[in-house]
Amino acid sequence: MRYARPLRLIVGETVGEIVGEPKKKTMDFSTERLHRRCIQVRSEYKASANWEQWFLLTADQHFDSVKCDRQLLKKHHKKAVERRAGIFSFGDTFDVMQGKKDRRGSKDDVRPEYQGGNYYDRVINDAADWYSQYAPNYILKSYGNHETAILKHQETDVLKRLVEKLNGRGGNIELGAYSGWVVFRFSYLGDRTRTIRLFYHHGYGGGGPVTKGTIQTNRRAVYLPDADLIVTGHIHESWKLETMQERIKRNGTPYLATQVHLQLPTYKEEYMAGKGWHVERGAPPKPTGGAWLRFYFDGSDDSVKYEIIRAR
Repeated sequence: MRYARPLRLIVGETVGEIVGEPKKKTMDFSTERLHRRCIQVRSEYKASANWEQWFLLTADQHFDSVKCDRQLLKKHHKKAVERRAGIFSFGDTFDVMQGKKDRRGSKDDVRPEYQGGNYYDRVINDAADWYSQYAPNYILKSYGNHETAILKHQETDVLKRLVEKLNGRGGNIELGAYSGWVVFRFSYLGDRTRTIRLFYHHGYGGGGPVTKGTIQTNRRAVYLPDADLIVTGHIHESWKLETMQERIKRNGTPYLATQVHLQLPTYKEEYMAGKGWHVERGAPPKPTGGAWLRFYFDGSDDSVKYEIIRAR
């Protein structure tokens, strides 16, 4: 489904405290941290029907799990490189549940290459080797509950350590908070600037067997009125839902705005094994993959539009 609403024109607006200089542009976009919980992605767009800019949105990759579909993960990362797309990971890059004192651990779930006394080091080093070829495409890796649990109980920041390694291998990756903002700004001929605000939150709760977490959309719409797109993960579901809002311009003119809620699936397939915690608690099969966020110019007017496409 395409969302053809033109992106809003921003004049003289500050999103947050500027805490860093724009990073070196290695792709067709540049990034800049505006606030500890907000990064900006800038790109020039062309008034051409051929212009487009892609981004890969992911969550819950659980890279080190034996149940991670690494073939699918690699397929989407390779496609991102082909499309010169920026990549986002909104929490749970890692699974890391097989540490020595982790009560969730199972010997059957430890990959052979992670067998050893330095389990966390092995996981981080393996992840650094795997992700390094995609480091130039990565924009953000933010925390999920699996990373924060290890920080709390094992006193090591596995995500920060990974990001530092990847940035030492050619990456310019931002380390994101559990929730935060991404502001996309597109300029034309250095003049017109259009923007879309994405709010992300790794997620919370169990999702619900019937509602699959959709009940949260109306709650989020109340306290996130400035978000054009709200992206969540954690519950390993996949859906896209619109809510409509009546807003008012500074000149007093009312207008309708569409807020898009996007729930990202996972790369961890737990059902087909026929055993384990996921199966024993009666959980159903979960969708795997991510989502593509494509900005484009179609020539119908002078605005940038966007669409969300399921990455399968």
